[in-house]
Amino acid sequence: MNEQNVTNILVVGIGGQGVMTATEILAQAAIALGHDVKKTEVAGMAQRGGVVSSHLRFGPKVLSPQIMPGTADLLVAFEAAEGLRWCHMLKPGGLVLLNTAHLVPPVVDLGLYDYPADPIAEIRARGFEVRAFDAMKIALELGDVRLGNTVMLGAMADHLPFPAETLLDAIVKRFAARKPQMVELNRQAFEAGRAAEKAAAQAKEEVTA
Repeated sequence: MNEQNVTNILVVGIGGQGVMTATEILAQAAIALGHDVKKTEVAGMAQRGGVVSSHLRFGPKVLSPQIMPGTADLLVAFEAAEGLRWCHMLKPGGLVLLNTAHLVPPVVDLGLYDYPADPIAEIRARGFEVRAFDAMKIALELGDVRLGNTVMLGAMADHLPFPAETLLDAIVKRFAARKPQMVELNRQAFEAGRAAEKAAAQAKEEVTA
């Protein structure tokens, strides 16, 4: 059976940023709408700041959880250098949503990998659209750095094949059950992420106009 109308989202970053949590929430939103969902994660020392990547695929029928190079619809980079490292996974015309907060992974500190001077420029030079914003700064302004993954979810919300409200509902349900005191803050973080993505898109339009 061929896979048709399958959405491929790759989420990457550093351990502790909430990459896998964000992917799980996205999966729950897709499941709520009746999609077949497959996902897989690779976490290298995730609890120690190692690199993390999470593949999510959903649609009427999904045969494999693995996104093949050149087929991702959306790359969500919680960390800029990881966005550059994984941009080959995007299909032509694919979009990168990128957190500009500077977080250096251990592989750089150990001298195993050189941090790129300008990862955003390098991604754009390869022909991909980038919407960049500082999710960590937004989270800190809301009072909790842990809100960064919800900011990133908000940034994704208008690039998914279902309403933003469906994703927000999945976030609210998660926190209502575990940390009800965090529900309103996560609502604010979600909307702040949506606004940041729109502002980044507008800024690029003004530059190219």
